[in-house]
Parts: sequence; C-alpha cells; structure tokens
Amino acid sequence: MNKKETILIVDDEKDMRFYLENLITSFGYNTASVGSGLEAVQKVKIINPSLIILDLMMPEMDGIEVLKRLKEINGDVPVIMLSAHGHTDNVVKAMKIGASDFINKPFEPEVIEITISQVLERKNLLLEVRRLKEEINKQTRYDLVFSSSKKMTDIRSIIEQVAETNITVLVRGESGTGKELVARAIHTTSLRRDKPFVKVLCTALPDNLLESELFGYEKGAFTGAIRRKPGKFELANSGTIFLDEIGDMHPSLQAKLLQVLQDGEFARVGGESDVKVDVRVIAATNKDLDKGVKDGSFREDLFYRLNVVSIVVPPLRERKEDIPFLVEHFLNKYNNQYNKDLKKLSDETMARFTEYNWPGNVRELENMIKRVVILGDEQTVLTRFKGLDTQGDFHYINETQRPKTVRTEQKAIPDNGFSLKSVNKRAIAEAEKETIRNILHKTHWNRKEAAEMLEISYKSLLNKIREYELDKV
Repeated sequence: MNKKETILIVDDEKDMRFYLENLITSFGYNTASVGSGLEAVQKVKIINPSLIILDLMMPEMDGIEVLKRLKEINGDVPVIMLSAHGHTDNVVKAMKIGASDFINKPFEPEVIEITISQVLERKNLLLEVRRLKEEINKQTRYDLVFSSSKKMTDIRSIIEQVAETNITVLVRGESGTGKELVARAIHTTSLRRDKPFVKVLCTALPDNLLESELFGYEKGAFTGAIRRKPGKFELANSGTIFLDEIGDMHPSLQAKLLQVLQDGEFARVGGESDVKVDVRVIAATNKDLDKGVKDGSFREDLFYRLNVVSIVVPPLRERKEDIPFLVEHFLNKYNNQYNKDLKKLSDETMARFTEYNWPGNVRELENMIKRVVILGDEQTVLTRFKGLDTQGDFHYINETQRPKTVRTEQKAIPDNGFSLKSVNKRAIAEAEKETIRNILHKTHWNRKEAAEMLEISYKSLLNKIREYELDKV
C-alpha cells in the first residue's frame, strides 16, 4: 500500500484536528485538515484525498449533511466517521449514505491506524475489481484482424481449437510480436471470457516480491504484513492468469508454480494451509526455454507442463504482408483516441515500412503510427528513414529505441563536415528539433504532456529544449 496517500481530517475542534494530524502523519500518511463541513466540501475539490476522517457532530453543517455532499462530489472516496457514544442512529444513517467505517470517541491510536489501513485496503481491492471488470468489457472480441498472412491465420486456427479447453498454452516470440494479444484472444473466446484476465509480468518484481504478488501472504508473514493479502492467482480464480516473460522466473518460484499447475492449489507466503483455485494458465516468453532446460535455468518438468500447446508468434519481418492491415488498425485506434482523421499513409511511407526489418516488431510499428497520428505529418517518419542502411535498419532519433545491433571494426574517417555520417547526423538532429517544436506547439508548451507524447523523460525533454535553444525562439 502507498503510505503517502493523503488523508483529510474534518473536525470543528482545533485540538482534535491537531492531535489527529500528528498521529496520522506518524503512521506515514500525508494529512490535511479543515474545521467545518463547508471547508471540507471545497477542500475535496482541490486535493482529492485518498480517505476522509469526518466528525459526526459539527455546528452549522453536521457530519451527515457533509457526508452527503462529499459523496456527490466523489462517491469513491472512503469516509470514516468519528462519533461520540450515544449517537447510534446517526452512525446507522451515515453507513447507509456510504460511510466506510466509524470510530467511537475516545479512541486508542492503534484503532485509528488499523481502521485507516483496512478501509484503504478495501478501497484498493474495489478499484482493482472495477478495473478488471472494465478490462473484461473491452475484451469482448479480440480479432487478430491484422492477420492476413498464413502464419497468423494458422495461429488463429490454433486459438479457436484450444480456447474452450483448459489446456495450458505457452506463447513464444520476440519482444513486441503480440504475445499478450494472443493470450487475450484465447481468453476472450473461451468459456472463461466473463471472468478475470490477470496479467503478471514476471520481470517487473524481485523474486521475493513476485512470490507475494502471485500467491499472496498471511498476516505477519514479514515486516509490514499487517493483514492477509490475496495474490494474483486468487484474483484470477475461475478466469485466466497470463504469466508474461515466464523464462525469467527464479527456479524456487518455478517449483511453486508447478504445484499450482499439477494440483490447483498453493500456500500463501507465511501460510500453513493450501488455497485451491481454478485458474487457466497462459505463459509467454521471448527466451529459448529448451536451452534453459538444458543449462538448468528452467525446470524441465515445468516446461513440459507449460508446453502442452505452443504458439510461436512470428516476427513482423517474416510477415510483412500484415503491415497494411496493422497500419489500418493502428490508424483507426489512434484517430479515435486523439480525435484525429488521418485516413491513410502515403505510398512512399508504406514502401519504406515494407523495406524496413522492424527489430521492435509490431510494438515498434504501433509507436510509429501513434507518432504520425499525433503530429499529423509523415515527414518526421520519412526523415528518420533517410538514415536507412543496407541491412534495413535506420538510425533512431531516440537512442533508447535503437535496435541492438553491434557494428565492429569501423575505420575512423576524418569528419570534414561533408561526410555521409556528418550529413546524416545533422539531418536527424534537425528532424528531432522539428518534432519537439511541433509537439510543444500542440501541447501549448505543456512540457510534461509533450514528454509523454514523445515517450521520453521530462528531464530529457528539458535538455533537448536547451540543446536546440527552442526556449529562445
């Protein structure tokens, strides 16, 4: 849980506000406080707190009326009511309106801490459930519409054959080929389509945290485990769990995963009893698991459990006939998202797309289309392609996106300002400068938004603005 969440305290007694602010701050939260209901209504519109502690008995506007107003502004924010003994009827009214919990005055500090923690935990679980439901609604149909090639048609055929079974599927392919899309297509055409689809990126967390993320933990399992927390397998119960980059999972976790696949049960971290779940497992990797089995980094028994059905998603360079369909798909997607109307790309751009080898695969193509739609101009893309070399790779403006190719034994050539290398460098810099200028103009010099659109850090954008003296124009 994020301990830097802000808690708003609403109480007309100054001493009580001061005491609660100090106490709650000592728990690790941020705090704000006001002394009346009217101030609370205004404050909520400004700071959007994670939780509100509201006194029931206040002059002018009592806690019941304040609660009604607060719920009209933001029905999701949880409210803990503070009440003196003997106000049972009002507490019941508050709970019916939407209060999350109540605390009787006087109270012990531990009661405040535990109640806050429990209420925020419930809030986060409800938000997660809502997110999963929204995701399910979006997944009603995942057509691999950009699949005109025989290789992708064959994959679609396999998906249709395995979708309504509970068979474990291993999806293989290079980074950016669309392995997650295949996993979602299997889920949304299966009998579990109305149940959760839970994705876990196995490389996103250290091994000890990944175990807690997957299997949950019991209260007291480690420092900070103040209550039981369900893991992703429990959240995915009756649905599908997608384990992305399974090849990076530590061998100790592989053993526990094997138990889930074999028996449908596992123990939470720090737990003694087993938890039974009904979850379909789809795994994906861009690594050679056969090699991992041979060198001992991946369990052979787990490999055979996962590899019941294997789907290999080919790289984009091996199915370039899909490029027109992909381009159309991403144009429609980002036209709708950014309220643009770019109908098609020029023949020159499409020809360049066909020549290029796409080391970043479909993800790279999608990012490029997104950039074209946002800018409304293909010239930045074409300028970048002017650096296309004989191997079909081009020199990227954004160095973090450069394909991982290694050039060796290049003979140093004096740079007199007229070499191709020097000319190419200046052309790229000019294209980069123009791209940044256009984005800053479109965002009305909102640097944070511009950095997000350019997919670079805020600091990098500021450096580029200084480098190209764009702030002096």
